[in-house]
Parts: sequence; C-alpha cells; structure tokens
Amino acid sequence: MVLDQGIDTSTITGRMFFQILGSIAEFEHALMSERTRDGLAAARARGRTGGQKPKLGPRQVRLAREMYEEKDATGKRAHTVAHIAEEFGVTRPTIYRDLAKP
Repeated sequence: MVLDQGIDTSTITGRMFFQILGSIAEFEHALMSERTRDGLAAARARGRTGGQKPKLGPRQVRLAREMYEEKDATGKRAHTVAHIAEEFGVTRPTIYRDLAKP
C-alpha cells in the first residue's frame, strides 16, 4: 500500500495501476536503449569509435616489436619488456598487448 498517494495494491485497481506504471517504465527504458544504439551507429558512420586512444602509435609499436625481437651476442633478448615499457613510458601490459597484435 502506498500511504501518501492512496494506492492500495491489494485491490484490482491498485495492481492495475502498478502494472501500468511498470509498463511505462519498461517503455522508457526501451526508448533510451534505442536512442543510445542510434547515437552509437551515427557516431560510427562519422568514423568515430569508442574507447581510449591507443597509448602507442603504429611506429612506436613497430619499434617496440623490433626491440623485443632484438638479440644480443649470446642469443638472448637484448631488451626486457619492462625496459621497453620504460622507454616508451607505458606499462608492461600495454607492451604485451601491442606485441600480441598481428
């Protein structure tokens, strides 16, 4: 029972009123979802994508990959991932993520 509005949900009329309110709320939610999808589609059509900009550009990714694949005289890696990350001012997971890309 809603005390301040005089709605009694134990009656048929009260239950119908709450069902109508629920239907309106569901309709509003569907409208918001539809507008969001439409807005994202329009942004994609304009060439915009979501998310953050990449931390490293294509040239930096290529340099990081070259540093990672570089070997020293003994055949071991010349640079660690931590060293490469420090050089570019990013975290190790960023380097690992960029190295995993084809």
